[in-house]
Amino acid sequence: MSVDDTLVMILAGGEGKRLYPLTRDRAKPSVPFGGRYRIIDFVINNFINSGFYKLKILTQYKSDSLNKHIQRTWPLSPIIDQYVDLVPAQMRIDGHWYKGTADAVFQNIHHIMAEDNANYIAVFGGDHIYKMNVAQMLDFHKKHDADLTISAIPIPIEEAGEYGVMEVDENWRLINFIEKPKTKPKHIPGDETKCLASMGNYFFKRNKLIEELRIDADIQTSSHDFGKNIIPKMLSQGDKVFVYDFAQNTFPGMEEAERGYWRDVGTMDAYWQANMDLLAYSPEFNLYTKEWPIRTFNYNYPPAKFIWEELERRGMATNSLVAEGCIISGGTLSRCILSPKVRINSFSSVVDSIIMENVNVGRHSHIKKAIIDKNVDIPPYTKIGFDRAEDEARGFFVSEGGVTVVPKGAQL
Repeated sequence: MSVDDTLVMILAGGEGKRLYPLTRDRAKPSVPFGGRYRIIDFVINNFINSGFYKLKILTQYKSDSLNKHIQRTWPLSPIIDQYVDLVPAQMRIDGHWYKGTADAVFQNIHHIMAEDNANYIAVFGGDHIYKMNVAQMLDFHKKHDADLTISAIPIPIEEAGEYGVMEVDENWRLINFIEKPKTKPKHIPGDETKCLASMGNYFFKRNKLIEELRIDADIQTSSHDFGKNIIPKMLSQGDKVFVYDFAQNTFPGMEEAERGYWRDVGTMDAYWQANMDLLAYSPEFNLYTKEWPIRTFNYNYPPAKFIWEELERRGMATNSLVAEGCIISGGTLSRCILSPKVRINSFSSVVDSIIMENVNVGRHSHIKKAIIDKNVDIPPYTKIGFDRAEDEARGFFVSEGGVTVVPKGAQL
């Protein structure tokens, strides 16, 4: 079922500094995930699966690979008013790049003005991993005749100090917003153990959004940010701001274990763990749900190949995701995720690792808890992830949690 009264604007210009060096050459939404996907694929799939077919992707930072991915993967039909349009930063308002999330939308306000039939505007981030039937949030927004609806994820109340926390009344109308509260915030209605953290996803009434963006643009002291400026102002002036409980969201084919799964993969450790989550026997995030397909670009590569020539040359993988075009030639994998065109050569072993496209792992090499970015040739007898000091001396990044990252195209 098509949702014709909503324009979707996805913010995909983030730099993702905490994911460096994976974001050295690409925007955060373009970072590969799960072997075959890009991070931005998940929010786009959420909208497409929910029946939203008017999407604007707002890009800015190092967007070349993101642009190519969107153009190749999401060719909808403008003939029937369906599109996933790339909208690069153009400095249309003044000589500045986007100064904040609200400014990014304001600089593209002409797209909102051009959509006469769009009574509602969805503003979502493009850098989180989750499944969501967005139509249910829009229904909630309409039911409450809200000026703004914010999606929120329930979190343990003792973790409130790490998030922007929202307090609501018994009808889930927003009454307070606290950034990283130092004292115990108000709990969710009916559950004293949980509070609400903002997911950064919004539904606005079209005319209200236009009004607030124009006012904010004229305030020179503003950060031009939804969380810091737009939402507090709307709350203070008594606008109808409601909070949507993401834990109540359901989608076709959902298993109960998937309820409320949402990951902000903003740090290297969080990114690595979210990938590893995919490998569980009953994963909280299931890529194989037929009723809620996760689409991406299809490579024209042959199937993965496992070579077992002799007893000591075992090409095998356990608890792993192996994409097309890979050759496991006598090496072994355990709890790994391989993107297309990876070769694991004889007598080598890779454990708890993410290997991106076009990586060659030489014979007798051993890799543990690592992320190897694209286009890296690992020489024979190389060890990665075993000695932090040695890895850092070679110029690799090592996270607080001990994940070693080899940058794209690194020469070993």
